[in-house]
Amino acid sequence: MNKYLILLLLTVLPFQVLTDESTAVTTQGAFDQSHSLYSSVLGKYVKDGSVDYRGLKSNPDDLKNYLSQTSTITKGEFDKWTQGQQLAFLINVYNAETLDLVQENYPVASIKDIAKDSGGPWEQPIVRLFGKKITLNALENEIIRKNYPDPRIHFALVCAAIGCPVLTNKPYLGPSLNSQLEMQTRNFISDSNKNYIDTANKTLHLSPIFDWFKDDFVSESGSVIAFVNPYMGGNTGSDFKIEYTNYDWTLNDLQ
Repeated sequence: MNKYLILLLLTVLPFQVLTDESTAVTTQGAFDQSHSLYSSVLGKYVKDGSVDYRGLKSNPDDLKNYLSQTSTITKGEFDKWTQGQQLAFLINVYNAETLDLVQENYPVASIKDIAKDSGGPWEQPIVRLFGKKITLNALENEIIRKNYPDPRIHFALVCAAIGCPVLTNKPYLGPSLNSQLEMQTRNFISDSNKNYIDTANKTLHLSPIFDWFKDDFVSESGSVIAFVNPYMGGNTGSDFKIEYTNYDWTLNDLQ
């Protein structure tokens, strides 16, 4: 080999290695706010709110890698993000951990069949967040609801059941979070299998979600009826009574 070419390679290669390593560190040091790995999972295995758990169980690598990514985020890094990025991150982690919990225990008829002898699925310390392991209940009630008091989150957090809000096939993102939450809320309330009006009897039939988290809706709008009324065309009033519909805990499995 030409001695001048050898000298050139010896000069350039160390610089190239350093450049590549520096790029890798920079890339690894910033969290992917597009949640691309999770987006890939949702795109492959979620259709019209149902999940191909069988397919996900056969190839969980992207989901596992995404949860590995989210588990490395420190509280200090998280605190530097916008509020929209923070809440989108937490919702995505909650939903991704739920998917992972179900696929690991699949096949099951209902998420409620998981860990029945040890407190149920929402009391398992499966969520790796800020250097700790916490439960789904803790993530929802002690972090999300406590620090981000927006009742629309209840239509974004999913429980892998037919009765719960539909899991979208795209992740939540900081810049579009408000419009995503609004769409989820509107879609859920307009689902006549879960919510509907009996005008003749002045009765509002609502999902039990409005009962379980009543305080959140009252804090936001003064009453549950006042919260849902704009989403129901303004056709309800304070003289209506509320009856809660049955919650279908059947797994949202793509059959």
